[in-house]
Order: sequence, then C-alpha cells, then structure tokens
Amino acid sequence: MSVRRIGQFFNPKSVAVIGASNNPNRAGNVVMKNLLQGGFKGPIMPVTPKYTAVHGVLAYQDIECLPCIPDLAIICTNKNTLCQLIQALGSRGCKHAIIVAAGLSNTEKHTLHSTAQQSEVTLLGSNSLGLILPHIGLNASFSHTVATPGKLAFVSQSAAVCSTILDWAQTKHIGFSHFISVGDCLDIDFDELLDYLARDSKTSAVLLYIDNIKDVRRFISAARAAAFNKPVIAIKTGRTIAGARAAYHHTGGKTSDDAVYDAMFQRAGMLRVNDLRELFAATQTLALHPKLLKVEQLTILTNGGGPGIMAVDTLLMRSGKLTKLSEKTVSALNEIVPQSSQTDNPVDIFGDSSPKRYQRALEVLLKADEVKNLLIIHTPSALAPSSAYAKIIAQTLEKIPKMARPFVMTNFMGEEAARSARDICVLSNIPTYRTPEGAVSAFMHLITYRRNQKHLTQTPESIIQDELINSKGAKQQINGYLRANHQYLSTHSASQILSCYGIDCIHTEVALTPSEAKEQAEEIGFPVALKLISAAIPSKSEVGGVVLNLNDGNEVEQTAFSMLLRIKKTYPDAEIEGFSLQKMASRAGTQELRIAIKTEPDVGPVILLGEAGTGLNFSQAAVALPPLNMNLAKYLIAAAHDKGVLKERTLPDKVDKYRLCALLTRVSQMIVEQPDIQSLELNPILASSGQFLVLDAQIGLSPYQPKAHRKRLAIKPYPKELERVLTLKNGQEVILRPIKPEDERNHQEFDQSLTKEDRYNRFFGQLPQFTHDQLAKMTQIDYDREMAFIISERYKSAFRTLGVSRVLMDPDNIQAEFSVIVRSDSQGLGLGKLLMNAAIDYCREKGVENIEGITLFENTGMINLAKHLGFNVKRDFEEGAAIMTLPLQNNS
Repeated sequence: MSVRRIGQFFNPKSVAVIGASNNPNRAGNVVMKNLLQGGFKGPIMPVTPKYTAVHGVLAYQDIECLPCIPDLAIICTNKNTLCQLIQALGSRGCKHAIIVAAGLSNTEKHTLHSTAQQSEVTLLGSNSLGLILPHIGLNASFSHTVATPGKLAFVSQSAAVCSTILDWAQTKHIGFSHFISVGDCLDIDFDELLDYLARDSKTSAVLLYIDNIKDVRRFISAARAAAFNKPVIAIKTGRTIAGARAAYHHTGGKTSDDAVYDAMFQRAGMLRVNDLRELFAATQTLALHPKLLKVEQLTILTNGGGPGIMAVDTLLMRSGKLTKLSEKTVSALNEIVPQSSQTDNPVDIFGDSSPKRYQRALEVLLKADEVKNLLIIHTPSALAPSSAYAKIIAQTLEKIPKMARPFVMTNFMGEEAARSARDICVLSNIPTYRTPEGAVSAFMHLITYRRNQKHLTQTPESIIQDELINSKGAKQQINGYLRANHQYLSTHSASQILSCYGIDCIHTEVALTPSEAKEQAEEIGFPVALKLISAAIPSKSEVGGVVLNLNDGNEVEQTAFSMLLRIKKTYPDAEIEGFSLQKMASRAGTQELRIAIKTEPDVGPVILLGEAGTGLNFSQAAVALPPLNMNLAKYLIAAAHDKGVLKERTLPDKVDKYRLCALLTRVSQMIVEQPDIQSLELNPILASSGQFLVLDAQIGLSPYQPKAHRKRLAIKPYPKELERVLTLKNGQEVILRPIKPEDERNHQEFDQSLTKEDRYNRFFGQLPQFTHDQLAKMTQIDYDREMAFIISERYKSAFRTLGVSRVLMDPDNIQAEFSVIVRSDSQGLGLGKLLMNAAIDYCREKGVENIEGITLFENTGMINLAKHLGFNVKRDFEEGAAIMTLPLQNNS
C-alpha cells in the first residue's frame, strides 16, 4: 500500500455512489443524502439502473455511463456484486473505493482483495461506515450525524463505535480532520493510515479503535513514528478470552494475549485506554492539550472537601503525585480563605466561596512557580450559578499568555446546573469533566503518555559482560540438536546453549534409568533434586515429576521407579527420556525469579518476567517485546513490581537490578539471534549477591521457516550483520556499524567536536548544540525505516565517533534522503566516501529507487564526493543549495 495513493484517497475531486437509492432504508440513500448535505464542491454521481434520479441528482445506469472518471466510489450494493463492480471501476480508471457491505467470509474477502489488486483499486473496508473529511465538506458515509472540522483524526474498525464517537463529539464541540471507518482492513490498514496522518498538518492527535492488527511489525514501526510527532491514543478490544474470540469473528484477524498489546503500545510510545469512557476522557484532554506535560505533579482547587478527597484518592491510587505548595503560596491562600490557617493541597476554599474568592485563589495558583498542572473542582452553589464560576475561570485564564499558564482542567459536578458551565469551558478550550475521578483519570492519561514518550528517549546504559556472548557456538549447538531431531531440551542440554550467552545453570547430570540415577547422585553428593525428562509433559512438578532433597542413593533409585510408575498412569503414551540430577542449591537469602519466552501468533517472541512458580502465564508476569536494551529491561522489572508479580523481598542482599537488566538483555539477544528457539523457561532462577543461577531450564526448538509476508520479530533488532572493520588511508583500523541507542553520549561529544563551519554546512545555519531529546531521536532509530552508520575508533579506554551517514526512507520506499558529516579533525582520511557507500549499498539492498541529499554551494567537498560517486548534482540558485540525486535500481 502506498502512502501516496492514500493521500489521493483523502483528496477526491469527484465521487460516485454505486447502488444509490431513493429507498430511505438503503445505505445508498443515506450516503447520497450525506454527500449532498456535507458541502462537497465536486461532482456527486449516483449510479443505479433503478432510478432516473436520486435525491434530485441525475443518475447513471452503470459505471461506464459516468460522464467523468470518479476519484472515489462508494459501493453500497450487496456483497455478491462487489468483484464485478471493482473490475468495472478499475477499467473506468477509478482508483479508490469504499466498501460498505458486511458479512464477507474469509474466502470472499481474499477474492475481493485479489480483484482490487488486479484492477489497481485501493479499498477502504469492507464493513465500513465510510469516510468523513470535514475540511473539504466530504461526508462519504452512512452515518446518522456529521463531524465538524477539527484537529483529531479517528480511525476505527467498528462502525458502531464510529457512530457513538460522532454523537459524543457533537455534545463536546470536538471536531475532526479525518473520520475513517476501516472495517475489515482488506487493503488500507492502520499502519498506512498512521504514516499518512503523522505527516498531515491538519491532524494534531490520532485516535484508534482496534479489534486486531494484521501486521504487527509494520504497525509498531508506523505507530512509533507517528507518536514521536503527535499523540496516538488506542483502545484495543479483546482484553478477555471471550472478547478476543468476538473480535476474531468481527474482523477475522488473529489476536494475542492482551498483555502483549499493552507491551506493544507502550513500546510504540502510544497511550492505551481501556474503554470508551476513558477514550472520551483522553480524547477531550489531548484534543485541547496535545503537548507533553512539563511535570507530573497536580494541584487541586475545590469548593468541596469531599470531591477534593475523591480526586486525591484517585490520583494516588493511579501512581499520581500531588504538588507540594510553597510557603509563599500557602501564605497568599490563607489570606483568601478565612476559615483556614494552614491551606494545603488540595486547596479547599469551602462551599460558601463566591466567584470572586474563586478568582482570587485561582490567580494565586496561576502565579505560583510550583503549580504546573491545576484541576479546578466546583460543586453547585446557592451563591451563584455554575456558569458564573466557569466565566470567571475562562476570563482569568484569558489574561495569561498560553505559554506562561499551567495546564488547567475543570470538573463541574452535577447535571443540569453544571451543563452550561461545562459548555463555557469547552468553548474556551479548557478540558472539563463531570466527576473528580474522571478528571483525574484523564490527567493520568496525559501522565502515562508522558512516561511512554520518555521511555522512548532515555539513553540506555551499556550492557556489562558483553564479551560472554558466543552467538556462533550457540547456533552450532542448536543445529546439532535439530539434526538429531531433538526439539525439547531440558536443563542439561539447554545449559550448554545458555552458557553461550553468559547465563549460568546449576551443574546437571543425566541418567537413563533409576539405577544410573542412583550412581549419578552418589557422585554428585547429597542432597539432590531428581527431575523427570520428557517433552510430552509440560509441567513435571504438577504430576510428581520433580522431587527435592533426596539424601541417599537408594532413596533416589526408589523415587525414580515410583516416578515412572506414576507417570505411566497419568501419561501412558509419554516418551520418557530419563532423569536429571542436581545437587540441591541453598535458597536461603535468595529471591526466586522466572524468565520465559513465548512465541505469539502474528507478534513473534515475547519476554515474560515474574516470580518462580508453576503455570506461568501472562497474568502472572510482566511482558516486553524483544529486542531489549538496559533501559527497556529496567522498565520490564518496574512493570513486574507494579503488576505485583515481582515483589521486593527482605533479604540480606537485594537483587542487583543492574545485573538483572543485563541478564534480560542477554536473554533477549539470544532470542533475536537464534530464530530456531520457539520457547524458553528459566524457572527458578536464584538471585543473590549479584549472581543469577538457573536451577531448571527448558528450551523448545523448531526449525525457523522465514515467511516473505511476515517478519519474525515485532520490532526490527539492531542489524549486527552490517558491522564491518575498515582501514583508512592512514592505515588505521576503524569500525563501521549502525548507530545504537547507547551511542548518545559519544554522539554528543561528536557534535561538540564539529567546527562552526562544518555545522553550518551540514545544518544550513548556526544551530545550537543538540538537546538530549534531539540526540535520542538520532540514536534510537527504527531500523525498518531509517538507518544511520557511524565510523568509530578506539580512543583511550572507549570509542569515539569519527563520522556518521544517515538515510531516511519514505514509507513507500521510493526515495531516501541522505546526510553525511565527518569529524572536523578527521577529514581527508576517506571517511566520507566509506560512509556514503555504506548508505548507498543499504538503500539499494532495501529496494529504494532514488537517494537524494541537499547541501550548500560552499560545501565543495560534499559536492565533489557526490559527483565522484555518480550523483547528478543540480544547483538551485533560488535556494542557494545543490541537490544531489542518485538512481539506485538502475545503477547496480
């Protein structure tokens, strides 16, 4: 799907309605009425053999009779005629169609999609309510109401939710830039729309209602790119097993456990809400305040003690924070509130407060340096109508420039008495809510969004003991097991693979018979643990397949015999491979953890972290998507604590969080580099004194079969295969590799090393040094749509960056923009050519058609290098710049 084609989809100059009708009970009737009433300026052409005119507009017998080629067709007929109509539209030259029909089987959907591809027609739907573009007066939908122009884009798989949102938005005076019902997503899907809406200047925030996601990798990539620029809020159905099953029947897509989607949305920097009520609240808040909050603390001003307490309780239960008021602020408030000698947060000015007292208290809080977020609560008062207080708030805020005022929310309690007050706030662009809990929940949505965005831009620490990793050794062992058709590895075999990634397992011996088990136990020393080895039995301990603290050889032998007899009754057909024996490890003073890998449908491997035990599932663990770095591992540990699946224990030595992060990143790296590993269980892991010892490990192997249409990992990992050692003109060896998030500090030093002239040539002006957020975006890139190569040299005890080249591909993979810059004191060594060739080769391999860059006339070194590499260089005298272009696919 081309974003360029989607752009054309959303800018039609003419519309045809196939199946237009004068019957008020038909979708073709409602669509025609909405188009005519919406104010669309282009031709609206009904197509129907049944009527001469529809809603007074001359109708055409069939598609061939249309007087001009429509830019957009809305097909309102039943599903049996869809393929024939799509072919006719394609033959006529119409490239875009909306499919209203619902109830298509998977086979019918596949046939329709194939027909559309062959006819070169882009589809929205099937099962679509349609499309509303208020800015051009286009209401190409069978909605019962209209959408007003605004800055929000709404995309939904549910037509019913579309109608509900439109109703709600009307009452809240909230408008839309795009209102899109994608239905079954046969063609246009969320990822293409996110790419388009992220670049749309009319859209300040994007709302998504999702039943399922077809291509998780593309979705996360597009969502992350969009969320860097504007808020993206999602509600994902199927939180329960029954709900997931219903979502599957609704849109036909597979779904993973809900915890996986939580991890996915957080990783993309999005905000997830749980239901429509939260979606409404988050929408209203972000619609009026789409920027990140500066701080997390909230100040509360109220004329009722009870509502203020309700707000505080909700805030603290959701991990929010109250503002600590300064002595200066408290002193000023004490002069305003006569009943109080020591005002605190929440600031209670009591139920007898007049609008004037509200105004005075508000002015104090608005001027207070510590007040950055303010919730104003008002309960109905006999002194004046609620609207009088709302006017005071609006007028007081109006006196303060927007950039200088705190973020302000209001809660006017009540129904009839408060409705006009809430309307005043909405018209004044002040978020307003019916209850204190609703207001605080909406505020916490902003906090969650802020935290998710911060997660994206924090610089990770470098992993420790990186030299412990032996990827090739692990691969050789895995290949050997697969050749021997061993697809289930217990601790003894698994430990050999795990050791290649610096993961320590307790020493384990294997015995084939009870008598061998006795001999092995006597050699190991007592007490020992005896465990059954069988791929057919998922949880050995639940069927008596694990016995601990055996103290002599006879006891081991007898236990092994008993184990076999018991298992034969429970699992008569299970193949028993033998027994594993381990010397009992001391658990005193340790915390027992569990790390698992599960492969989810359409998502790929996910990492689970929890406490040791049996039956680990998603509800008993925190979940993350690989690849992990040290920061992401830290957030996984924090999520496990927040979820209550990992508890702080009172131990002589606390768990070393830094080394646990390192362990998680090594597990992640193993899963990334070893695609044949389908599952992994490390349970229990004894954690103490900075050491982690695995007592029981299970690895599930299956030969990985790459699929052309599906990537294995939900997020593209660091492309280690692109690392190379190169030699410069002076004979010095350097490393060329893709940039990593951990490179931020080196990148900052590199930026500071550039001369003013070099910075001017690269950035077309005298820019200040880059901020942390800017550097984070440069180093924490999405390798699916951007690449940056650095060349670094060993300098003292670390590395320093000598140069960087960067290419940013458009979503259609047609063109890439490049830039290159070399350290000012390292020029003349051929670094620019090496970096440019790396960028060119990468783009060519990715199938990019053209690579282009712009530089100033004065930058003769860059211009000469470009010419030497075969670029076509044109001078734009109006802009004072040289444009360098290289076609790639014809230049191999």
